[in-house]
Amino acid sequence: MSNIQIKDLYDLNETIAKDLFEGKTYPWEVLPEIGDFVKKLGETLSDEFEHPEENIWIHKSVKIAKTATLNGPLIIDADTEVRPGAFIRGNVLVGKNCVVGNSTELKNVVLFNTVQVPHYNYVGDSILGTHSHMGAGSITSNVKSDKTLVVVKNDGEEIETGLKKFGAMIGDYVEVGCNSVLNPGTVVGRNTNIYPLSPVRGVVPENSIYKSAENIADKK
Repeated sequence: MSNIQIKDLYDLNETIAKDLFEGKTYPWEVLPEIGDFVKKLGETLSDEFEHPEENIWIHKSVKIAKTATLNGPLIIDADTEVRPGAFIRGNVLVGKNCVVGNSTELKNVVLFNTVQVPHYNYVGDSILGTHSHMGAGSITSNVKSDKTLVVVKNDGEEIETGLKKFGAMIGDYVEVGCNSVLNPGTVVGRNTNIYPLSPVRGVVPENSIYKSAENIADKK
């Protein structure tokens, strides 16, 4: 069975949202709680964070383009860059040293430290681990076409999530190739590379190279 628990996918020392994951087994369990957690955490942040609007906290070192749109609840941690045309819809926590790029949209997500979503990305109802990177045009698809609840399919096992909206759980140090689509319920293990133009669903093992559903190679 592939490793899909929080402890298998993420270094919790690489996010100020560590407490959000406490007491949970699978990372998607945090998705319904992100917004409330951000509001609660925001009230405890130091004066290194500016509080320009209700439920928005931004570290003073963050660079934000004038044409970016920021909606709360939202926390953006130190030394992150938000580029022109970025659209942050709320229920979002962005870590340190991240890039939220031009025309990238974020909704109900946690980005760990040093995550890059730099060009034309949609990331919704997802968790991205430290040093993960989504190539230009790659997206998380977060609702099934038949609108049924998302099930994680893992080596013949089906894990019911109880969630209608669930994008992708992307582990630490994952590279997602350009114009790939991560379908609802996708889990990508640590240190894995996804080829460009890939339609991905289910669980992709850690330390692997995803070329297609029928062609997943171990990293050497």
